[in-house]
Amino acid sequence: MSEFRIHHDVNELLSLLRVHGGDGAEVYIDLLQKNRTPYVTTTVSAHSAKVKIAEFSRTPEDFLKKYDELKSKNTRNLDPLVYLLSKLTEDRETLQYLQQNAKERAELAATAAASSTTSFSAPATASKISMQELEELRKQLGSVATGCTLQQSLELTRKMLRDKQNKKNSGQRLPVFPAWVYERPMLVGDFLSGSGLSTDTAVPIGTLPLASQESAVVEDLLYVLVGVDGRYITAQPLTGRQSRTFLVDPNLDLSIRELVNRILPVAASYSTVTRFIEEKSSFEYGQVNHALAAAMRTLVKEYLILVTQLEQLQRQGLLSLQKLWFYIQPAMRTVDILASLATSVDKGECLGGSTLSLLHDRSFNYTGDSQAQELCLYLTKAASVPYFEILEKWIYRGIINDPYSEFMVEEHELRKEKIQEDYNDKYWDQRYTVVQRQIPSFLQKMAGKILSTGKYLNVVRECGHDVTCPVAKEIIYTLKERAYVEQIEKAFNYASKVLLGFLMEEKELVAHLRSIKRYFLMDQGDFFVHFMDLTEEELKKPVDDITPTRLEALLELALRMSTANTDPFKDDLKIDLMPHDLITQLLRVLAIETKQEKAMVHADPTELSLSGLEAFSFDYVVKWPLSLIINRKALTRYQMLFRHMFYCKHVERQLCNVWISNKTAKQGSLHSAKWFAGAFTLRQRMLNFVQNIQYYMMFEVMEPTWHILEKNLKSASNIDDVLGHHTSFLDNCLKDCMLTNPELLKVFSKLMSVCVMFTNCMQRFTQSMKLDSELGRLTLEHGTMLGPPTEAERAEERTRKELARKYLAEHVDAPQLASSFEATINKFDKNFSAYLLDLLARLSIYSTSDCEQGMASVISRLDFNGFYTERLERLSAERSQTAAPQVPIPRGPPAPAPRVAVAAQ
Repeated sequence: MSEFRIHHDVNELLSLLRVHGGDGAEVYIDLLQKNRTPYVTTTVSAHSAKVKIAEFSRTPEDFLKKYDELKSKNTRNLDPLVYLLSKLTEDRETLQYLQQNAKERAELAATAAASSTTSFSAPATASKISMQELEELRKQLGSVATGCTLQQSLELTRKMLRDKQNKKNSGQRLPVFPAWVYERPMLVGDFLSGSGLSTDTAVPIGTLPLASQESAVVEDLLYVLVGVDGRYITAQPLTGRQSRTFLVDPNLDLSIRELVNRILPVAASYSTVTRFIEEKSSFEYGQVNHALAAAMRTLVKEYLILVTQLEQLQRQGLLSLQKLWFYIQPAMRTVDILASLATSVDKGECLGGSTLSLLHDRSFNYTGDSQAQELCLYLTKAASVPYFEILEKWIYRGIINDPYSEFMVEEHELRKEKIQEDYNDKYWDQRYTVVQRQIPSFLQKMAGKILSTGKYLNVVRECGHDVTCPVAKEIIYTLKERAYVEQIEKAFNYASKVLLGFLMEEKELVAHLRSIKRYFLMDQGDFFVHFMDLTEEELKKPVDDITPTRLEALLELALRMSTANTDPFKDDLKIDLMPHDLITQLLRVLAIETKQEKAMVHADPTELSLSGLEAFSFDYVVKWPLSLIINRKALTRYQMLFRHMFYCKHVERQLCNVWISNKTAKQGSLHSAKWFAGAFTLRQRMLNFVQNIQYYMMFEVMEPTWHILEKNLKSASNIDDVLGHHTSFLDNCLKDCMLTNPELLKVFSKLMSVCVMFTNCMQRFTQSMKLDSELGRLTLEHGTMLGPPTEAERAEERTRKELARKYLAEHVDAPQLASSFEATINKFDKNFSAYLLDLLARLSIYSTSDCEQGMASVISRLDFNGFYTERLERLSAERSQTAAPQVPIPRGPPAPAPRVAVAAQ
């Protein structure tokens, strides 16, 4: 089970238990992960776990009774659940936490119940009832309970199943039997209350000689064996679903009565089987139960033929009680097995695949009894026919025809178009899902391949292509699983080949992925230079002031002006202005309901004022069926990578602009070149940092990972492999680009914030130095309009420039300005160095503890000459001498907000 699956299951379990407060889901996730075992829970460990819970429980009898009840219903995963509960009994803190929540829920329920009953008052009656009236009332209630309650419960069950099936079939109502089928008990073939044959004129059997008693009892037994009450042997009214019991005349001879009691279990089993056949023949119980009931009905007919033959012997005077006992022996075993199966199916409320699991397990358990195993195999083979018909249609054509919800694969109403619209839509995972309860135990190992086979073919059918498996062959149940396992594997291989070829060749999946890489991973350099030049001014505006159509037009222009114009899928690239910046988006994705991120997850994005640069991202239009691979979740990952690299590229451009503008300062005769050079040095360190980070992401992370992806796609054998390789590619890129670690992400964002604020400061400072160039431009324009400048005008211009430079140099070298500027640069230098040292220290920790080799590469690039290592050691030594801190990692001054702030220039 993956880590994300554990997170999901723990949160869902806490929600179902309505548990609140406490330390959150993370504590229980760690607890489960620490107690994971590499082996499957065995019968021995399950038994020891059951004993441990019984010893821990205050009412062990109730627990064991419930366990046996669930076991008799063939409940799946019961033993693993018991094992988990036994482990919980060892954790006192978790137990106290759950008990406290249960107590609070009970108090709330009691309060609600008390408030709801206060509005009702029952009148007190002083009348009393006599014992005779009480006994009569009890008899009446008993007759009502036996006669009506069972029928009402069966009708309620049928109605529940019918409503569920009609809802699943989108209002297409399934057929039902008319009401008179259930209202006429004479049609059932089972015992009827008060149906004794002229019991009022029966001669007391105790007055008859033994021969006459035996003859009368044999006649009664022949009636009882076919579900009709006799004169001296009558069936007791049923109480619920219990086995039928009989009342034998107490005056019967003891020896005869003893032999009768040995034969009566056959009649009880016959009654159970008859009721089962009648009940499960209703439409609501599904085709598998229909087939099982039909097979049982065939065996019951053979049993009735036997009873008919015995009756013929009895009429000829050739059937004694001993002979009846002898002749009924072979049928007794058969009817007993049928009754046992019927009772198990009833108790487990089995339908479809669960019925087949029960039959298969019973067949396997009868390995030492060839006759019983042959009987169970006959029933299982007959019951599996409709199930295998559904299976064949699914794995050979990708179609589900399951009106009674019996198949292991369930279809959900999901639109494939939503894959491009909704990040949380999981069409591929949730359109068709496996229903664990409906997986026959003999197909458990192949459930994943069965699901995938039908899904593959269904995708091709959704695209308008008719598919029929050329290796289709009828699947027949057998204890040798290899027979139908081979058929399923052949169908799976065919479906994988068809869908993979369809996506790779006809739909050009790899070409689309290359196109996405070209734009989202900045594979096309000239296109981004054109695009950023064209949109620089527009993206400086607040996001609310940006016109998306203008950005679309500029994007179109950049595409046409660059080599991207040759891309056949360039028209699928679109502009997307996100409601939050990259850091917020990443922290939302990384937040798994922790206390620290809950406020961020539920924050209103309108509270933050975003610039166009922070909100900007690309989007890509993907059509079905490529949207199975390039779905919204994958596109969101691509957008995260793009926004990260796009912002790094923007910071690099800003630092380069500072370098260009700083050339103006070199023209002046500045006497304070030493402190001004500090700004140049800091700018170069920042530029070196940003460029090395970009180089690392592009050439050491994305390019090698992309080549691995292309290699894996060539060797992929099915679409699930393609999905896995593509997801792995994106996850590795996000992880190696430091976008999945919140700590590294926050430090990196602070570094970028320092760089942006530094560039803004330097741009404002150098704007004043452009005065002389502005004067020169105006002079040039003057000369152009009035003709070429004269020698006198040129001399005057040189004099004016000289005066402007002297004026600027005097003011720049002023002590007040110099000290203020030097303090600002030193502050930027201190912050940048502190954050960079913090980043390097954290990268060093992660590279050693998590074996992340890429992190070591970043460190070697940023600290190629050991400059930062020396500063880190120096700072650590200074701190150890002064304060002896607990944490050796140096920290910078109070950091700005984690969100990358971009100020318009």
